[in-house]
Amino acid sequence: MTITALAPVSAASPRRSRPVADTLTSAARVLLAYRHSPGLILASLAVPVVMVLVFGYVFGSAMTVPGSGNYREFLIPGLFVMVAVNGLMPTMVGAARDVGRGIADRLRSMPVSRGALLLGQALADLLVGLVVLVPLALVGLAVGWRIRDGITSALGAYGLLVLFRFVMTWVGMYLGLAVGKEEVAGQLSVLTFPLAMVTNAFVPTGGMPGWLRAVAEWNPVSAVVAACRELFHNPGAAGEAWPMQHPVTATLLWSGLLLAVFAPLAVRKFASHGR
Repeated sequence: MTITALAPVSAASPRRSRPVADTLTSAARVLLAYRHSPGLILASLAVPVVMVLVFGYVFGSAMTVPGSGNYREFLIPGLFVMVAVNGLMPTMVGAARDVGRGIADRLRSMPVSRGALLLGQALADLLVGLVVLVPLALVGLAVGWRIRDGITSALGAYGLLVLFRFVMTWVGMYLGLAVGKEEVAGQLSVLTFPLAMVTNAFVPTGGMPGWLRAVAEWNPVSAVVAACRELFHNPGAAGEAWPMQHPVTATLLWSGLLLAVFAPLAVRKFASHGR
């Protein structure tokens, strides 16, 4: 999913920006790229299923959940959050590719809102993330995961997942625009792996060394995972750090802070790149 999918406006287009129309057009044209890439869609849908099987049955046989809970029920909220975190990688690589190929310069020369172009991409990515969550939820239900605290709390959990995916997309866009080279962005995307692994998504933090536990519990990803487990009422341990004691509040604060920092940075970087 990249800005590359955005086609240029026609010569007959008015010489002024229409942010709402620009956003919708940007999102629609990014989504059209998926229509012509069925393999990418199938891969996006298959990966969550594979993750459940690998982590839930291969690694899960050696895992102990606090309170003797079911490990797969402990795992599924963590995998939900991984879907949100994965919004960072393709947007980072795609933004860097567009800068490297000169597409960002071409888009910036058009009479469209800079922020709307990036917002359209973020919204398109958000829709893709929602689509990927569906098969993951279905597989989770098949292996024993359940929503145990009512539909209202479940909707709150999904709302947090949507919000965090949106935030990660903006982080990825800024990093890609800042790097400007597809190869470098591809290598840096590997560094997002520790962001996902040094968390409570796959294992409880209680067995970690003290310093690593502190890092994991202050990781924004851990806050989202803990919030989802709380709202779905799935097994999990609260942890010692403040974000683990108040995960919903921590998720909202982390999301607001990251979005307030990276969204303006991404728009500014896109508007000024090459100057």
